[in-house]
Amino acid sequence: MAKNLLIVESPAKAKTIEGYLGKDFTVKSSYGHIRDLVKSDDAIDVANGFVQKYEVPADKKQVVSELKKLAKEADIVWLASDEDREGEAISWHLFETLGLKDASTRRIVFHEITKPAILKAIETPRKIDYNLVNAQQARRVLDRLVGFELSPVLWKKIKPSLSAGRVQSVAVRLIVEREREINKFKPEAAYRTVAVFTTGKNKEIFKAELPNRFIRQSDAESFLNDCADAVFKISSLETRPSKRSPAAPFTTSTLQQEASRKLSFSVSRTMALAQRLYEAGKITYMRTDSVNLSDTALDAASKEITSAYGGNYYQFRKYKTKSAGAQEAHEAIRPTYFNQHTTDGDPAEIRLYELIWKRAIASQMSEALFEKTTAKISVSTRKEELVANGEVLRFDGFLKVYLESSDDEEENKLDDSSDNAILPPLTKGQQLNLRDLNATERFSRPPARNTEASLVKKLEELGIGRPSTYAPTISTIQNRGYVIKEDREGKPRNYTVLTLQDKTVVKEQKSEITGAEKSKLFPTDIGAVVNDFLVQHFNGIVDFHFTAGVEKQFDEIAQGLEDWTKMLKKFYDPFHQEVEETIKTADRASGERELGIDPKSGKKITVRIGRYGPFVQIGEAAEGEEKPAYASLRSGQMIETITLEEALELFKLPKKIGVFEDEVMTVAIGKFGPYIRHNGAFYSLPKDIDPLDADEKIGIEIIENKRKADAEKLIKSFAEDEAMRIENGRWGPYIKYGKLNVKIPKGKEPEELTYADCKALAEIAEKEPKKFSKKFAKTAEKEPKKPAKKSVKESKKPVKKFARKK
Repeated sequence: MAKNLLIVESPAKAKTIEGYLGKDFTVKSSYGHIRDLVKSDDAIDVANGFVQKYEVPADKKQVVSELKKLAKEADIVWLASDEDREGEAISWHLFETLGLKDASTRRIVFHEITKPAILKAIETPRKIDYNLVNAQQARRVLDRLVGFELSPVLWKKIKPSLSAGRVQSVAVRLIVEREREINKFKPEAAYRTVAVFTTGKNKEIFKAELPNRFIRQSDAESFLNDCADAVFKISSLETRPSKRSPAAPFTTSTLQQEASRKLSFSVSRTMALAQRLYEAGKITYMRTDSVNLSDTALDAASKEITSAYGGNYYQFRKYKTKSAGAQEAHEAIRPTYFNQHTTDGDPAEIRLYELIWKRAIASQMSEALFEKTTAKISVSTRKEELVANGEVLRFDGFLKVYLESSDDEEENKLDDSSDNAILPPLTKGQQLNLRDLNATERFSRPPARNTEASLVKKLEELGIGRPSTYAPTISTIQNRGYVIKEDREGKPRNYTVLTLQDKTVVKEQKSEITGAEKSKLFPTDIGAVVNDFLVQHFNGIVDFHFTAGVEKQFDEIAQGLEDWTKMLKKFYDPFHQEVEETIKTADRASGERELGIDPKSGKKITVRIGRYGPFVQIGEAAEGEEKPAYASLRSGQMIETITLEEALELFKLPKKIGVFEDEVMTVAIGKFGPYIRHNGAFYSLPKDIDPLDADEKIGIEIIENKRKADAEKLIKSFAEDEAMRIENGRWGPYIKYGKLNVKIPKGKEPEELTYADCKALAEIAEKEPKKFSKKFAKTAEKEPKKPAKKSVKESKKPVKKFARKK
């Protein structure tokens, strides 16, 4: 038996490290956390220093049993979990659960999984850092206290199965408040004036723009008229050098942002891919808020840049971390070997690796050098001057490898740029020829909705959360149904274009699509209602400054500057009193709005949250009166913004749209969107068809298209049992028997299978034990599960204070 047992968090990491160490080491994985707080109310004893009660989950008992056995047989146990606070806590849990001794236990950390890094870590072991453990304990306990005490309040005052959390609730508030800013925004129009000039020489054409915009159409029209007989001259010409510097290497936050912009990856996908690259020894640790590079990395980058691009492309830089709440002195995210420009494996992993490589190598490259030229053009009939800008790249520097993206790029695409890549040779006093001149009506834009990446950026700016919490926070608010990420179509908007043609101003009406969104975060109605309730009754919990302040306190605990139990006690006592007071005094919240009066019945129309989601109601459920009419809101509609007219439209469904094959076709909206019901079957409406516009012709076409697609999908059916079918699936032919899908063995032709063959294969599949895939990952990278639904009876129980021992 090996003298040394080294324990890491994941099997992939264990496999990589095992190849670096000799036969004296056994490398095993803990598969993430090996224990967690018990689910009952006595998990935390608030009266006795917030002592926690832990348990080993059923799926980890075998892992713990094996590790205990190996630990007893080993002379030394090396705890090599990740280097952040959560990793330190995992090492502590292993130490406690496995019953390890100080004398025979070593704690090691490393930034990268390479042989030199692993061997160096083994040469310089340390003890478990209990300051880091306490900081993680404080976060875990505080988040459990907030979640377990707030959630039952929401069940009682809004609806069952809701949850709240310290960081997730602040993230939802950011999304809700941004949506309200957008809804309140009133666009203002102004006219943007752009001219196209020629010098008289062949192909020497360039654009110029009026710096100021005209608010009134009449002023824009007047300017164009005055230009009809004007003389245009270069009044001033300025050429100056400029330069652009590369961005710092990636932190967790900036990697998530850039992978979203450049690769369209979600935050959780980016972190899952980065975890795999790290565990395979290809990049350094991926949860960090440091932009620092080690001396070894700086030396390797210098050699690679000089070798691949030449000495003039290298420029040494030492970046400093700006984040005030930055955790331990980690390195930035970088490739472990700079001479490996790409990698092998999954295409998504390759794309992310190349992004990390480019960003890191560019950070040590020369500045890009430009020459900017600005020409001002006088108008003989006006005092205003037009301005033309041009830019020439003189030396590409780091741009040879990488250019950082920004969240504003898509927004800026909406306005045609008047900048020129290069201006023709110009001289002061030179007269120009006007080729085109127009003034286009442009509108001010509302604040941009958040993407996952821009929300991470905002959380980081506010000091809320840490590298390990960004991805799970964004996953949680979507899993809970408080926020939805989706594309939304824009709406047409008319605008005016004034053009000077043959010394006459011509007016033209054009149309554009405005408000279209791609992969943006929108609050749901339940998200808005929960947010408002928390802001009203628990403002401290969702206050940006409070949440950021808590993060700073965690940092101080990690540095040994604050006692974690005192910090929790100071928070918990007033918080619990607030919970009890809210249970007693707060009214139920439903976000109810009165929209107006139904013109047909004269009854009041309201909209609010119900147990199954937002709905519109006509009339009231008073005893002896006619039962109210109800209609669910459609996708994209919200309680706060739906109008009376839109609400009345909802009651036009379901509606009969015609007859097909002697059966009525009815269009309606269900849980999964609009559909047509015909002869007991359901057919989904395409997204581009409004259910109110659906008619008999459209209905027949949808039904026939679906039948045709189903027929092409079907390979074979059997008279003996209609439920038994052989179909074409995404991964090839398979047997479908009720809810059972059965793989067809290799060498068997689907068309040749008999009913008896299929029946036998189905029976074998039913008897086989179901396989469950275990995903072992750090809690920070797991997407939290939705809470189990509780009955109304359960939800009315008073909030229990966590165990207090007498």
